[in-house]
Amino acid sequence: MQKHMSLAGFTEITASADIRADRFGGRAKCLQRLIRLGMPVPRTVALPFDTVRRLAAGQSPDPAVLLSLFGDAPLVSVRPSSQDADWGGPGAVLNIGMNDARHAALRETLGAVAADTVYLRFIQAYAVEVARLDPDMFEEETPGTEAIAKALRSYEEEADEPFPQDPAQQLAEVLRSMARAWEGTTARLLRQARGAPADAGLGLVVQRMAMGLGPAESGSGVIRFVDAATGCKQIAGRYLSQSLGRAALENPDGVLFLTRDSRGPALEDRCPDLFADLLRHGETCRRRLHEEMEIEFTIEQGCLWILDAVRVARSARADVRIAVTLAQDGIIDRDEAVMRIEPRALNELLHSQVDPDGPRDVFASGIAASPGAATGRIVFTSAAAQAHAARGEDCVLVRRETAPEDIRGMHAAAAVLTERGGMTSHAAVIARGLGLPCVVGVSGMVLDPRERTLTAADGRVFREGDTITVDGRMGEALVGAAPMLAPALDETFSTLLGWAEEACDLGIRANADTPADARIAREFGADGIGLCRTEHMFFEDDRLTVMREMIFANTPADRSAALEQLLPMQRRDFIDLFEIMHDLPVCIRLFDPPLHEFLPHSREGIRELADALDLPVSRVARRVEALSEFNPMLGMRGVRLGITVPEIYDMQARAIFEATVEASRKGAPVVPEIMIPLVSAKREVEMVKARVDAVAAAVRTEMDAEFDFRLGVMVETPRAALRAGEIAQHAAFLSFGTNDLTQMTYGLSRDDAGRFMGAYVTQGVYPEDPFHTLDVDGVGELLLIGAERGRAEKPDLVLSICGEHGGNAESIAFCRAAGFDYVSCSPFRVPVARLAAARLSLADRIGDAQGRV
Repeated sequence: MQKHMSLAGFTEITASADIRADRFGGRAKCLQRLIRLGMPVPRTVALPFDTVRRLAAGQSPDPAVLLSLFGDAPLVSVRPSSQDADWGGPGAVLNIGMNDARHAALRETLGAVAADTVYLRFIQAYAVEVARLDPDMFEEETPGTEAIAKALRSYEEEADEPFPQDPAQQLAEVLRSMARAWEGTTARLLRQARGAPADAGLGLVVQRMAMGLGPAESGSGVIRFVDAATGCKQIAGRYLSQSLGRAALENPDGVLFLTRDSRGPALEDRCPDLFADLLRHGETCRRRLHEEMEIEFTIEQGCLWILDAVRVARSARADVRIAVTLAQDGIIDRDEAVMRIEPRALNELLHSQVDPDGPRDVFASGIAASPGAATGRIVFTSAAAQAHAARGEDCVLVRRETAPEDIRGMHAAAAVLTERGGMTSHAAVIARGLGLPCVVGVSGMVLDPRERTLTAADGRVFREGDTITVDGRMGEALVGAAPMLAPALDETFSTLLGWAEEACDLGIRANADTPADARIAREFGADGIGLCRTEHMFFEDDRLTVMREMIFANTPADRSAALEQLLPMQRRDFIDLFEIMHDLPVCIRLFDPPLHEFLPHSREGIRELADALDLPVSRVARRVEALSEFNPMLGMRGVRLGITVPEIYDMQARAIFEATVEASRKGAPVVPEIMIPLVSAKREVEMVKARVDAVAAAVRTEMDAEFDFRLGVMVETPRAALRAGEIAQHAAFLSFGTNDLTQMTYGLSRDDAGRFMGAYVTQGVYPEDPFHTLDVDGVGELLLIGAERGRAEKPDLVLSICGEHGGNAESIAFCRAAGFDYVSCSPFRVPVARLAAARLSLADRIGDAQGRV
């Protein structure tokens, strides 16, 4: 026997009742708001979280007392009311109270077809959802007395008891079933995956059934007033008329469109007054609830009832338009519009997307390394990608993993797909910088470069030239050309970014290596360039040959002669960057990668290089072998290369300063920022600074011009962070390169981490991929130590991060709290970072305001 609780176990929802979302759930609170707004809501009773928990434990409020609130022989529904609608809940159960007697009465008033349909559907729902009987025993049949009798027999046979005829018993069992479903393991895991706490509560609402059946106009439907995909104003939804009189003869299938349309009969024509009421209620919800709502309604014998109203489910692009429009209409303020949009949602607007309503034939899955989607023909080499681009054909570059020599191919490709790699592998980092869709770490994919084939995990074989689509948002590759949605970089998007910029109190710069990158950064409102990786400028065909000549030079003089050919090219690059960014800062990182990255490694490539340089193949092979390293990441690169081969940094410094003079003569004075990579000791900075100062003095004399510059350090080694105080003596800024700093702190290659990182995160070894979300405990402590010691030595020291973490919302929160001046990220992540920083600033203001109240 179940124990019954007192009347205190539930509360009727009225305008004055104490209904709180954190006790009764969001649906109960929304229904109260609708009642307060004067909408016709059927009588509703709410059960709070604690009552539902006791229901799951076997206790129950007195169902007879609860039903008595609804009058004689009522029919009611029960719906879930979780605190957050996204957490879900058990399905609604309708028409509780239907039994043989009620069925007979309805046959008299509504007719046999309507009464039989209601009763049969209730028996089926109760049997499957409440009694948990075999669904196959209650498959849908044509309603009628025979179908009802069969369903009742099946119930008795399966449950070993007759179908309950007592409405109070029915209600008690429905409430208990829904409560226990919420407490089940599967339901708990599902809602936790959606962000719910483990102890999240469920409320239930019991509502009088508004029967959408009768001789006068009757039916049920939902209506919304915006397009869920775009956010533009549009009346949409559905309405099913279940009238039993003349209207049914005119429209036998019962389907009515909401608005006047050539497609068929419309509710707007048949019931203009009721339709006008729906429009009025929708506008009331919009203005008073500050949201675009979808209204569930029933028309009962010509009388309109509002059963529920929920926030319109929408795409990210619709979410942005709705928030901006509400602010422009004065319904919410600009700050609230900014706070409503999740930063990562902007990725859907910045890039093309696969249409979620289209077909998806997935043949490969991996890590979603760079958002967006693109379609193209498969190519397996950078040369093939460039050839396709020359013909104006889109292609997808498919590689085991990419290397610096693939940059030209990546520029030419529409998307990138790699067998290996993680979130900060070469392919992922470059793709995000270029705004290319990219999926890396595709397990089970086998490439055969010789046969030019790709074999998927399911055995399907794709050849070069086959068309595929890469979905960088989902981390999938699809067969063929999938239907796409274009980017939504419209006026609404720009308006939101403008509001975010007004609220933002943290600098947002872009990592930009080329003039094209700089233009994108400028268009997205970046505060400057925080990282220009100059080595990417050397992979163009004309420059790569010169770089290789320099590598094979035998003397400093020969190296300088080769680099002299690169000087005007570098100078032109920097002039373009300065002119595009105009009065905004540009931070240029001196040459960083090891020299072997500019040399071929295949036998064919070595032979071609020997021909180009007119050298014996054996000498080229020996030089390639001599420059190879066991661990290039920790080898002769960055400042180590700049000290051992100083001619490279001398050339770059001269190019920067000559470009500074030229650009300043054309416009506002330019103050370049020069960054030394991979520093680990103060003496390294002193040595490079001495040579850079000497080059600056020479250029000032030669060009008869004065200019300023700022020299800083890229902190990528743990030792540099620990010795930041003495390093800061010779630096105007410290920029933390969190990609390499994470690698060196963990002793973990970012290019190989994708092979096991998923297992590590799943098993709780790491809470998140540290290359994707900044490790605030380990790497973060090094950042804090470096920042504290650096500013102790030099209080006006500028601090920033320029790794991929610069575009991550959680990492931005850490940097802002630590007092950093700016973050720098890929150009296409600038809007995401800007919105994240703005939301943090607004949240602080809101917290401060609440603290003063």
